[in-house]
Amino acid sequence: MMATKSMKAMKAMTSTKANGTAPAHAPAPTHGIADPGAYGWGVFHERHPALVRRLCEGNPYGPEQRARLDALLDESRTGRVRPPAPETAAAAPWAARDRRYFGRPWSEVPFLWAESYFYLRLLECVDHFSPGPWQGVDPFAPMKNAELTDPALESDTAWLDGLAGAPPDEAFRALVLASLYGNRADLGFQLVQAVTTPTDGDPTDGDPTGGDPTGGDPTGGDPTGGDPVADGPGASGAPLLADDAEALWKHVSRRPPGDVHVILDNAGRELLADLLLMDHLLTTGRATSVVLHVKPRPYYVSDATASDVRDCLTRMAAFRGEAGRAAGRLREAAATGRLRQATHAFFCSPVEFADMPADLRAGLAQAGLCVYKGDLNYRRLVGDRAWPADRPFDDAVAGVPGSLVALRTLKSEVAVGLPKETVDRLDAARPDWRTDGSQALVQTRLRP
Repeated sequence: MMATKSMKAMKAMTSTKANGTAPAHAPAPTHGIADPGAYGWGVFHERHPALVRRLCEGNPYGPEQRARLDALLDESRTGRVRPPAPETAAAAPWAARDRRYFGRPWSEVPFLWAESYFYLRLLECVDHFSPGPWQGVDPFAPMKNAELTDPALESDTAWLDGLAGAPPDEAFRALVLASLYGNRADLGFQLVQAVTTPTDGDPTDGDPTGGDPTGGDPTGGDPTGGDPVADGPGASGAPLLADDAEALWKHVSRRPPGDVHVILDNAGRELLADLLLMDHLLTTGRATSVVLHVKPRPYYVSDATASDVRDCLTRMAAFRGEAGRAAGRLREAAATGRLRQATHAFFCSPVEFADMPADLRAGLAQAGLCVYKGDLNYRRLVGDRAWPADRPFDDAVAGVPGSLVALRTLKSEVAVGLPKETVDRLDAARPDWRTDGSQALVQTRLRP
């Protein structure tokens, strides 16, 4: 698999001090896209071609748009980074300012920067920024809509009806884990899964669950573990690599409620689960208000925009049972200002959260809790570098304001805050554990 070589490099970096802890500020190289054994290389050589094919199947693009997409694929795999067109640069200030990689081979560019810039240029190729009929059109909308209109989506929320009588801490954990495992529904990640195959001779690809996509969970992914008053998916499926859910419960249940800010990740199933968690916090009085931070434009295939929130609430409102009632409550909360949406150009950039602009920092610093969803936000939260996996999470997020929790399914190479023995065990049993979507974590840094 494509991440194996880089995994070995990171394992070699996981040196420890005499007391067994990782060096607090050990330098680490950025992840790149040049090594054929690295995950980033696979994204550019496997995922992106599959994505372009899907876009051309789902959108009636003309020959010029299709030719530009093909040219972008060729440029990003074998060429040099071309500056954006003026109208593109106007929509992405970070790309206009950060010119250090223009003219250099793509293979020399850090993975996070290259991937973010690829999606910006993709929008340019399909005339998203240019006056005309395609201006502002979401090229990923057909893929998002297919997921949102899936007839199985309503049944996926049936477990929610059984939470009414659950103890408060167990109900909270179930909703947190639903939001966490919703992150597996990443359309961009599904593209690369579709074009990779198991290793020869092992139909499970080394998967200790025997190839079960639910990670060994016999409930098929039900976040209640098949019983709405059970312990949650960790009880019946693969345990979380890091599980700070109890600390998170204490934080929201033992202090005065405040604003909860959610830096959203994907639309569709994941967004639905996020909205259910936010409804729970509002209806139980554990949040005075919720701010959903959406992307200002289409990004990374399935990243949520304001229109995706609207469409998800509309779909939820048609559900029978508690999920449908939650949609009604959320719409009412929006009407009274308790549920708000916000956006910032920063969210469509490769800049780390430690370097966020002052206006965004000021708002997040005042929050009672900031929820960072998904893999891309995690990469920007801790830095997309080959850190030793046992680097303390608190150290990695030291420059980020406020109390925070990261809810993430692992789909890229970076990981921090994990016990070394856990890392060693996974490296031996499942070499691609960092990138295959089988592992998940809940990590917190909570202020008093």
